[in-house]
Amino acid sequence: MDASLLDRESGDRNSEQTDVKVYIFESGSEVLEKLQEKWKRANNKPYPAMYSSIFGGITLDPAMMVIPIDDHMVHRGHGVFDTAMLLDGFLYELDTHLDRFLRSASKAKIDPPFPRETLRSILIQMTAASKCKRGSIRYWLSAGPGDFLLSSKGCPQSAFYAVVIADDYSQCKQGVKAVTSTVPMKPPLFATVKNVNYLPNVLSIMEAEERGAFASIWVDEQGFIAEGPNVNVAFITKNRDLVLPPFDKILSGCTAKRLLVLASKLIETGHLRSVKNESVTVAEAKESVEMMYVGSGLPLLSIVEWDGVPVGDGKVGKLTLALSDLLWDDMCSGPERTPVPYE
Repeated sequence: MDASLLDRESGDRNSEQTDVKVYIFESGSEVLEKLQEKWKRANNKPYPAMYSSIFGGITLDPAMMVIPIDDHMVHRGHGVFDTAMLLDGFLYELDTHLDRFLRSASKAKIDPPFPRETLRSILIQMTAASKCKRGSIRYWLSAGPGDFLLSSKGCPQSAFYAVVIADDYSQCKQGVKAVTSTVPMKPPLFATVKNVNYLPNVLSIMEAEERGAFASIWVDEQGFIAEGPNVNVAFITKNRDLVLPPFDKILSGCTAKRLLVLASKLIETGHLRSVKNESVTVAEAKESVEMMYVGSGLPLLSIVEWDGVPVGDGKVGKLTLALSDLLWDDMCSGPERTPVPYE
């Protein structure tokens, strides 16, 4: 590598950082070589493919999976995203997630660089090129690179990014602890848009971890249950009613909405009395006999303790497992799967 080391007299102004090596790279090839050093030492390849509309193609080199520093999504949070699970070579609920993605983009005032079907085709082609058959794909729409100003009018073109994330994804059947978050939740305008402004979510999950819990639960100003930091919340009452909070002030979860449809099968068998999408007070929620997180990467996760108090008998509930099986079967063999044309 021909990159030169920054002069210590001019570059090392903080005596506590005299051991930091700062290189001056005169070419992109030198930077790439440095980035590739990291991945040469890696034991696995967690991101087998990425698409970027900035260079208009798919890269299989993780060192090239980068976003411009002046992209409005990076320095202003002006971007939206979504995710679709990849299971045994099929993308689950791709179209449902893509539709929500474009609704979020519209609310964020970002026009996609391509029509919907082109975006869909890119995601499928990227997944096929990755050779990955288990994990997820995540994709972003940004106002695009341009400048560092607040307004995005200096960004000539929106940007579309996507990545394949390899993961040995499996059904969750264990029970976890939850706590009520003290971090203020997002107002409805932002909570209902799947945007990249996730600092409240990050602080909320960190708070839960610091308190020995898996995740947290937000309660709105009126005392109604809202959602978790990146999941919806569902409850089963003593009367065997499945209840999920309405989506008017929180994110409309694709998996949660699918659960509402599939749960009708348990009504037919008499295991559930009803399925409801209605407001739930904290008092009502804490009287539930079963409680669960609902999200794409779970798809269901039983909550056995909330704020130090057992939920129901403190064990993973039978109805929660039955609902989890319905979702898992749907992911493995249901009609909402899109096959990936691997070569």
